[in-house]
Amino acid sequence: MAPKRRRGGGAFPKPVERPAPHTADPDTLYAALDLGTNSCRMLIAQPKGSQFHVVDSFSKSVQLGHGLETSGKLSRASMGRTISALRVCRQKLARHRVKRMRLVATEACRRAKNGAYFLNQVRRETGLSLELISPEQEAQMAVISCAPLVSTKTSQLLVVDIGGGSTELVWIDLNNVPARERPGAIMRLHRGFVQDPGPFAAAKVVDWISVPLGVATLRDQFEDVQDDAARFALMSWFFEENLVKFSPYSAEQVRDGFQIIGTSGTVTTVAASHLGLKRYDRNKVDGLRMTSDQIDAVIQSYLQLGPAGRRADPRIGRDRHSLIMSGAAILQALMRIWPTDRLSVADRGLREGLLYAQMSEDGVLEDTPY
Repeated sequence: MAPKRRRGGGAFPKPVERPAPHTADPDTLYAALDLGTNSCRMLIAQPKGSQFHVVDSFSKSVQLGHGLETSGKLSRASMGRTISALRVCRQKLARHRVKRMRLVATEACRRAKNGAYFLNQVRRETGLSLELISPEQEAQMAVISCAPLVSTKTSQLLVVDIGGGSTELVWIDLNNVPARERPGAIMRLHRGFVQDPGPFAAAKVVDWISVPLGVATLRDQFEDVQDDAARFALMSWFFEENLVKFSPYSAEQVRDGFQIIGTSGTVTTVAASHLGLKRYDRNKVDGLRMTSDQIDAVIQSYLQLGPAGRRADPRIGRDRHSLIMSGAAILQALMRIWPTDRLSVADRGLREGLLYAQMSEDGVLEDTPY
């Protein structure tokens, strides 16, 4: 049995995400947009100390990858929904006169036969130029977004980003990094998983993998299975089968000093359900640590509800009810095979990583070794 650990030991502060009460100076603003398989999300923020202050945000379920598993293409309907959402993002960027930004597209556009055509269409119709990033770049941004949640007691770290079309896992060895420098060493990985760290102690990326299964694509793989419990079990097994080549998974791991951080809508939804939140509260969810038993209890409650019950459950939400069980299947597989009975919940991900990377490169974050 994995050893018990104190809650939040050594964790760094969380980003500030309350709307600014005044009009921000455009010269201080940064934007990050993440167009994924299921959602279009954007943050506009300005540096504040060693973190950032969110000035404006946008999030909408556009289901860009709907039907992609079957056709291999983005459908007209999904492209239309997405372009409508991106027009809103363009308006927000123009309103705040943002000059520094990074706008990226991920798995759905990488996999679709008409992905390049769609990005050209986005440029023509909205004026936004979206960058198609690689799985490794996506994993890098997810990792550095979680740096503030890395405990100073952590020597082995697994960061898991469960997306709509893919799941990124990064295994990091921090044994050669002094305890207080570990979050900073994680942050420096935005320059690449293999790099010259200069005068700083380096975090070693043992291995990383991008599994082409996320909450949407895994659901689509088993949508023909009628029985709810059987479908869930098959999804969990199938995801685990796709991890056999991930090198840390193939060898026995040390339990002491191990931390797993999960970042995704699935993880935060499970955490909110565990807390019994009637209205989502990021301050209560981000940084929460859950045990395997607590996660299993929430998943079992979802199974007992069935599809109709999950659709009506306000803890899950209308946009996520059809995706929550595929995400839960991934989460259950991860907790089953790795040497810990606790999960750190991160309400942060690619957007936050993109912001940290831009601000770090410009040197506008204070009191940090990166």
